[in-house]
Amino acid sequence: MDIKQLLQTTIDLKASDLHVVSGIPPTLRIEGELMPIEGTGILTPDSINEFLKGVLKSEQIERLSVNKEIDFSLSFSENSRFRVNAYTQKGTLAAAFRRIPLEIPSIDSLSLPKIIHSFTTLKQGLVLVTGPTGHGKSTTLASMINEINQNRAAHVVTIEDPIEFVFKPIKSIISQREMGSDTHSWNIALRSVLREDPDVVLVGEMRDYETIASALTVAETGHLVFATLHTNSASQTIDRIVDVFPEEQQKQVKLQLSNVIEAVFSQRLIQSTTRTRIPAYEIMLATTAIKTAIREGKTHQIDSILQTSSEIGMNTLETCLAGLVKQGTVTLEVAQSWSLRPEELTRLVRSV
Repeated sequence: MDIKQLLQTTIDLKASDLHVVSGIPPTLRIEGELMPIEGTGILTPDSINEFLKGVLKSEQIERLSVNKEIDFSLSFSENSRFRVNAYTQKGTLAAAFRRIPLEIPSIDSLSLPKIIHSFTTLKQGLVLVTGPTGHGKSTTLASMINEINQNRAAHVVTIEDPIEFVFKPIKSIISQREMGSDTHSWNIALRSVLREDPDVVLVGEMRDYETIASALTVAETGHLVFATLHTNSASQTIDRIVDVFPEEQQKQVKLQLSNVIEAVFSQRLIQSTTRTRIPAYEIMLATTAIKTAIREGKTHQIDSILQTSSEIGMNTLETCLAGLVKQGTVTLEVAQSWSLRPEELTRLVRSV
């Protein structure tokens, strides 16, 4: 198979990812499980080189040679695009292709909680979507941005590396900026965005001190900011943001964050009893109690606040997992493998 056939197979089998690594057959990830493509042989360094020559531009090949890795997006067909990371391993090239549907799914079609709709009506503040890599953060963000696009006349600026979902303007103006081709750095792009008359800003990933500081400033100046972080819970998310700053700045950052944070939605996709992947999630809303805990550095209190605030839409991951187990949607074994506090999960499952 050539690279076009492999990518078409990825689409046909509804795989989320295609991996090409020397020494093994081309491998797909389907519903979270890795499986080699039937009827394909072991990949060689030469075959992978040919695959990448078929999808990379000459300047991208040069960047890959110098930097040993490169992120880029690839338009493939009328139905799909791919986010690609090409990299070197053991001195040979390899690549991971993430399939991105051209049709942006709705919040409801993703089986996300109804409260997510309310995030799209906010006028300012910071909304964070967190979770492990490959667990739907970008898709959740895209569904929220598209709901804004369908319902509000707003200027939305996205800063991504690379651009994943491509938005078509409906009621909103949407400016999508890609790292490398449209801007040279996250920090420069976030400083520039304040001069672009935005209403909503999407930051593909808050990955370092400069990006986090700039995103907080954008939110603080009266804009609605959506961003992602690779954290597992609401409390861990707050700690991660504060901890990237020097100790002498952390008190001010806690105050700043408590003023701008609106919500943290922490999600992962877990295997259901029907072998499909479904979302399990934790929701933190910026109530007075949450803002006080952040401002005073008492993030250890956040979990207990979530547990006692279900009536307004907050919940811990364990509460969500226990509900899925009781419904018969997920096995207890799977739920425990994703739980941050298995003992608490077991207690909730056994409770009436």
